[in-house]
Amino acid sequence: MKRDLQVYFRLLSYLKGYWRIGLLVLLGYAINAATEVSIAQLIKYIIDAINDTDQSAKNLFPILIISLFFFRGIGAFLGSYFSAVISRNLIFTIRQQIFEKLVKLPTQYYLDNSSGHISAKVIYNVEQVTAASTESLKTLVRDGLTVIGLLSYLFYINWRLSLTILIIAPLIGLVISKASKRMRKLSVQLQNTMGDVSHVVQETVNGYSVVKGYGGQEYERQRFRKYSLENLKKGLKLVVVVSLNSPIVQLIMAVAMSVVVWIALRPQILGGTTAGEFVAFITAAGLLSKPVKALTEVNEKIQRGLAAAQSVFDILDTPDEDNLGTLKPTIHGHIQFKNISLSYPDGTQALSHINLDIQPGETVALVGRSGAGKSTLVNSILRYQQHSSGELLVDGDKIEDIELLHLRHNIAIVNQQVILFDRSIRDNIAYGELANASEAEIVAAAKAAYAHDFIMELPHGYDTMLGANGLNLSGGQRQRISIARAMLKNAPILILDEATSALDNQSEHYIQQALDRAMQGRTTIVIAHRLSTIEKADRIVVMDHGQIIEEGNHQSLLLKQGAYAKLHQRQFSLDSE
Repeated sequence: MKRDLQVYFRLLSYLKGYWRIGLLVLLGYAINAATEVSIAQLIKYIIDAINDTDQSAKNLFPILIISLFFFRGIGAFLGSYFSAVISRNLIFTIRQQIFEKLVKLPTQYYLDNSSGHISAKVIYNVEQVTAASTESLKTLVRDGLTVIGLLSYLFYINWRLSLTILIIAPLIGLVISKASKRMRKLSVQLQNTMGDVSHVVQETVNGYSVVKGYGGQEYERQRFRKYSLENLKKGLKLVVVVSLNSPIVQLIMAVAMSVVVWIALRPQILGGTTAGEFVAFITAAGLLSKPVKALTEVNEKIQRGLAAAQSVFDILDTPDEDNLGTLKPTIHGHIQFKNISLSYPDGTQALSHINLDIQPGETVALVGRSGAGKSTLVNSILRYQQHSSGELLVDGDKIEDIELLHLRHNIAIVNQQVILFDRSIRDNIAYGELANASEAEIVAAAKAAYAHDFIMELPHGYDTMLGANGLNLSGGQRQRISIARAMLKNAPILILDEATSALDNQSEHYIQQALDRAMQGRTTIVIAHRLSTIEKADRIVVMDHGQIIEEGNHQSLLLKQGAYAKLHQRQFSLDSE
């Protein structure tokens, strides 16, 4: 309960900046509430006018009806429009905050959470947050003022009868309390199943070629049906609780109303009450049913919104990627691993006592079977993953003492898995901090990556839109755009993670020449499975189970007849076949 209040008050703190608009909402719904009370008074007015045969009062009645609905319309518009203004601005603000947070989160967060669940929080859950803030406040203000107005009117007419209605308040509170717990639990489950649905959709869309090529349509269809069915079941359970909550409260209200009418018909209770006053009292009491029903239903919105808000705040409260470094030195590329070990959160040892000294301008190749620790070693240089013990130095400075953006500014990387964006080829080459590069620099980088010729053959050249992840290009073409991006960055440290793996033999030949030029004068770390691409490396480091087991150049390692020689012989045999 205490945590719920903290979440709710934190959510309401977002509304502080809209207090002026909030006053207009309050004014609108105050006018709306006043017109509800006026309905009962208007009925009293016409009944008394008929009983008193007051023709002038009868003639005024049509004007009063028009005036009542005119002001009711103004009040409803002010309340609805300006509450919507607050609601949409709230969604915009929270979405912006979440997205800004996402780009600052550590890599581990993306490893622990699927993209589908993250997307669901940004898109679906944020929408649900408004249910606990602006939507619930809208109902609380509008219907709360109406209930207060009607109760005040009832007490004004006959306070004794009005007390009968208030006796049922604790019973209504008990029903709402029981329903709240169930609604909150189901709301959390509903949002989780929505994340599962989103995850399946993203995987199927991103991996459509595998789905089609391996006949996975039926499997994915069943998987989507399974999670959608779970979402449907949770949604229907929530509807059951909401649907039962309202009729039960209304039934309690009906019982109270029956008691009121029964008591009111006793002569000693009515006393000198006129027919108009009696009908007005019954009308006002009857009008209470609608706003009370709305106030009981708002509980579902609050619980749904609080569940969503908690998931949103969990993201916002996740610590940012560690960036306590303040140094911004000129980086030359001297990288030293001093007894570096790295463990994953589950305790798995990824790197164990790594000692490696990479000199500026040196090309070092990392080889070994999958899971040997090659990518983890590279990720520690980029600070995608933090080492658990030891020291990692860049030009003599501890890597954690160097400002993070400055460190990454001095490192260019070409990944095995090419990432391209749904933008033009020009924007993909000159991405992020490279956006201000000149046309000549972009073209030069593309030529160096042997991408210029095929780019110019496309319908719009460098302005060609690539679509989702550039899948309308061949694997080799996509890889060459990625290499052009790295060349344009012109950083002192270059990391190549299987940079030629997606290329045909002819493209690989040209790309290898381009990479040879790119590696000159730079510290280059190459992760390679095809040993033929790294024979010219200054040093080859063989890794296994997170440890360095061999180190030397191509010829010296062959002469050792160790792990590298066996890898080379095995690959040579496969190539021969």
